[in-house]
Amino acid sequence: MFIDIILPVVLYGCETWSLTLREERRLRVFENRVLGRILGPKRDEVAGKWRKLHDEELNDLYCSPNIFRLMKSRRMRWAGHVARMGERRGVYRVLVESNLKEKTRCRWGYNIKMNLQKAGCRGMGCIELAQDRDRRRTFMNAVMNLQVP
Repeated sequence: MFIDIILPVVLYGCETWSLTLREERRLRVFENRVLGRILGPKRDEVAGKWRKLHDEELNDLYCSPNIFRLMKSRRMRWAGHVARMGERRGVYRVLVESNLKEKTRCRWGYNIKMNLQKAGCRGMGCIELAQDRDRRRTFMNAVMNLQVP
């Protein structure tokens, strides 16, 4: 239910999001609340009472990638599509060129750059990576495996 119904609704359009730390925290809280309700309470063997699952227990029980890994993967896939579109397309100009001119941290291009660096692609930008599809797929898999705090 969570993967089939809730995640697609929550992650609609996440390819172009630039989240602040507050928004990331709110998404993490939302994910843990939903998983806590789906998985239900746990009976404490020592005290004999029912209790809510802790975040670590939820992560252990829920074996699918968390919401941030899915967002990063979708963002990297969309970055590849945008980079291959070419400079004449409006999407390319809005998402790539505007991010190159502005040096703020809360931009789409900055998020892509940070994801590439965390995955080990330091000397290559998303434009160069998009041209090499095999290498891009390798880095998308690496991004999916990144540990998200």
